[in-house]
Amino acid sequence: MSQSADPASADTASADTASADTAHGRTTLADYRVALGVPGSRRPVVSSLLARLPIAMIGISALLYVQHQTGSFATAGLVSASSLVGVSLGSVLQGRLIDRFGPTRPLVITTTIFTIALTALALAIESRGSTALLVTLATAVGLSEPMVGSASRALWGRLLPPGSARNAAYSYEAISMEAFFILGPGFAGLLITAPWPGTGMVVGGLCMITGALSFALSPTVRAWGPATERGGGRLLGALAAPGMRTLALAALGFGMVIGFVEVAVPAAATEAGSPAVGGLLLSAWSVSSVAFGVAYSLRPWPRRMGMRLPVLLAAFGACVAILAWPSTLWGLAIAMLAAGALITPQSTSHSAAIEIVAPRNSAAEAFGWVLTAITLGLAFGQSISGYLVEHSGPPAAFLAAAVVAIALAGVVLARRGTVREPETPVERVPAVAGV
Repeated sequence: MSQSADPASADTASADTASADTAHGRTTLADYRVALGVPGSRRPVVSSLLARLPIAMIGISALLYVQHQTGSFATAGLVSASSLVGVSLGSVLQGRLIDRFGPTRPLVITTTIFTIALTALALAIESRGSTALLVTLATAVGLSEPMVGSASRALWGRLLPPGSARNAAYSYEAISMEAFFILGPGFAGLLITAPWPGTGMVVGGLCMITGALSFALSPTVRAWGPATERGGGRLLGALAAPGMRTLALAALGFGMVIGFVEVAVPAAATEAGSPAVGGLLLSAWSVSSVAFGVAYSLRPWPRRMGMRLPVLLAAFGACVAILAWPSTLWGLAIAMLAAGALITPQSTSHSAAIEIVAPRNSAAEAFGWVLTAITLGLAFGQSISGYLVEHSGPPAAFLAAAVVAIALAGVVLARRGTVREPETPVERVPAVAGV
C-alpha cells in the first residue's frame, strides 16, 4: 500500500486538529512556554502585567480612602459601586474602539482621560467634596480605566495560530487576572496604613497608567492596525451573535455567585466573632482557584464548549451550596477551598469561548461584554446577598447562589447549540520580532 502523503489532506487534517484544540481548550505546560516566548510578546506581556496589577486595587483603595476622609461606609460604598458601573460600560465601549482602530489610539486617549479623572477624584476626596461629585468622578474613573486586559487577550489571536499554544495564552490571561484579584486588595489594605491614606489609589493609578502606555506604544501593538471589516451588528456589536449572548449569560451567572459569596462569607465570619477572618477565607478560595486553574487547563472537561459552560456553572453552584452547612470557620474554609477550584476554570473557559463565538474582528469587544456581564453579576449578587444575610443569615445566601447558578446553567444548556465554531477565523497579523 502506498504511503505517499497528500498535501491537501495533510493541510485539512492540520486545520481540523487546530480547530479541535481550540474548541476543547487543551494545553500542555510546553504550550505555555511557546505562547509566552513567541516573538514580539515580551514587552506587551510585561506591560500588561503592570497595567492590570492594580485592577482590583484602585477601587478598594478609593473605598478605603473615602471612608477614611468622610467616616461614612455608605458614601464609600456608593463611590466603589459607581466605579464598577463605569468599568462595566467602559469595557464594551473601549473593546469596540480597540477592534475598530487597533489598541494604540484608544488606549492612549483613555489613559489620558483616566489620569485626569483619577487626579480629580483624589483632589475631591482630599477636600471632602460632595457625595454627588465623588460618585460622578468615580464613574468617570471606571469608564476611562484603560482596558489593557481586553487588548492583551485579543492580541494573542494575532500572535499565535489557532491551537493549543493560543489556548495556553488565554489560560495565562485568566490565571494572571485571578492572581491580580488576590494581590490587589492586599496591597490596598497595606497602603491605607501609609502616612497619606490616598497612597494606594495613586500608586495603583501610576502602575496602570505606566503599563497601559507601555503596552499601547510597543511595536507589536502598534502594528495592529484598524480593522478592514466590522464585527457583529452596529448596535449590539459582538453581542449580536447568539453564541455571545449564551456566553454572557454564563458569565452573568458566574459573577452573581461570586457576588453572593463575597457578602455572605464576611457575614458568616462576623457572626462567628472573627470578622477579620472573612477576608482570609475569600483569599483562600482565590488561591485554590489559581492552583487548580493550571491543572484544569491541561485537560479541560467537558470537551465541547457548549457543554462545558453550563456544567462548570452548575457545579460551581453546587459547591457553593455546601458552604451553607459548616458550623465552624474551619469547616467553611475547607468548603471554600473546594468551591474556589472552579473559579479559574470558568474564567479560562469564558476566554476560550470568545474564540469560538465572537464575530470576526471583535475579540476585544467580546471580552468587554464578558467583563460587563461578570461585573453586573457581581453587583446583583452582592445586593441580593446583603438582603438575605440581613434577614435570613449567610446560609440562605449560599443556597440562593446555588439556585441562581443552576437555573442559569439550565438556560445556557438549552442554548448550547449556539456555541459553535465561527465561519471565518480572525486574521493574524505578523509579530514584530526582537521586542
